[in-house]
Order: sequence, then C-alpha cells, then structure tokens
Amino acid sequence: MRSDENTRATERHYSVAEVAKMWTVSSDMVRRIFQAEPGVLVFGDARPKYGRRRYLTLRIPESVLEKVHRKLSHI
Repeated sequence: MRSDENTRATERHYSVAEVAKMWTVSSDMVRRIFQAEPGVLVFGDARPKYGRRRYLTLRIPESVLEKVHRKLSHI
C-alpha cells in the first residue's frame, strides 16, 4: 500500500449529514456533489432489483472534503 493510500485509509471520514450540517446545505446537495468524486467511499447497491429504492451510504475523507471545498470556492 502506498503512503498516500495508507494516510487516506486512516484519515477522518465524514457522513453526508455531518458535511450538510457543516456547510449548511441539504443532504441531497452533499450527495450530488460527492457521489462521483474520486476517493469517496460508497456502500450499498448501486443497481437494486427492479422497483426497489437505491440505498447508498457515502463516507467522505477529509482530504476529499477539503479538495472539493477549494474547487467550489474557486481557490
């Protein structure tokens, strides 16, 4: 395992609700922003059986959170 991968595995990971509260936006907005972001952990079934709701749990590493914040802030 590379050093940066090891660091990412042990760094703080945030839930969608935590990020939504920090940024004072909705959980749906946080999901839209981070769902396809590289480095975000996505748990659940992305392709549920027909007629079933899709349940996904996201965990957002602190480094990804900071990167996206910089990108959205145009820094």
